[in-house]
Amino acid sequence: MTKRTKGDLVLDISVYVFLIALGIIMLLPLLNVLSKSVSEEWAITSGKVGILPVGFQLDTLKEVISSSMFIRAFCVSIGVTVVGTAISILMTALTAYPLSKRNLPGISFIMVLFIFTMLFNGGLIPNYLLMRQLHLINNLWVLILPGMISVFNMLVIKSYYESLPEALEESARIDGAKTYTILFRIILPLSMPVIATIALFYAVGFWNDYFGPMIYINDTALKTLQLYLQDVVMDASAANAVNKSVDDLMNMSPEGIRAATVVASTVPILFVYPFLQKYFIKGVLIGSVKG
Repeated sequence: MTKRTKGDLVLDISVYVFLIALGIIMLLPLLNVLSKSVSEEWAITSGKVGILPVGFQLDTLKEVISSSMFIRAFCVSIGVTVVGTAISILMTALTAYPLSKRNLPGISFIMVLFIFTMLFNGGLIPNYLLMRQLHLINNLWVLILPGMISVFNMLVIKSYYESLPEALEESARIDGAKTYTILFRIILPLSMPVIATIALFYAVGFWNDYFGPMIYINDTALKTLQLYLQDVVMDASAANAVNKSVDDLMNMSPEGIRAATVVASTVPILFVYPFLQKYFIKGVLIGSVKG
């Protein structure tokens, strides 16, 4: 091992200080919103809430979570996220498998077609006209089908497949296993790190999707949590957005309601990460270094 110089130590310290400072800068707005969601209303109204809550109350969060509009939007987002992630993972894994075979006829041309879609698209108006022609406007499938396969995620899974020993498939074929048996009983179980990582990418993407619902969804009953959050943030009084009367909200500041809604919308997706954390780093690294 080479001996580390004083300059190397200074550089390492500088990098750590920079990253810590950057992390704090990104964390401060989140702490401010969290503090406002549980602070006393008088403190929020007077602007005394910083990164720490002033007082403590959960009434605002309870009112937001108990709102019928919030519950409906929450269920819509949960459904779109779960169904969309499951379908996207299945289709992406199936697409990546044949493309990981270098002896596939026309593999170069097929890859060019996939890469082309990463660089160019038809644009917003043609996409909208296509969705309307397919009768997908005000249909939750419009939030799932257009983004069903991410080429980037497919390439990551493809690279992971290529890192697996070819002898596994050869021995399975000698034993009489067919292609789908090899994929579902050998390749996919061994690919759980990258599958879990890509599943997290898809889940966060579906959960946070705002532009798609804003363009394609006009029905109030089909609004996702992100559109509901927009209504709360844009509503000056926030009373109509959470479906409460003025009397119910007379002791609650609009700023507190907005903060509580942001917290209630963000926390659910944060609980997904701990279950996939052990796969996350391994999946990203192994799936991206070979290819």
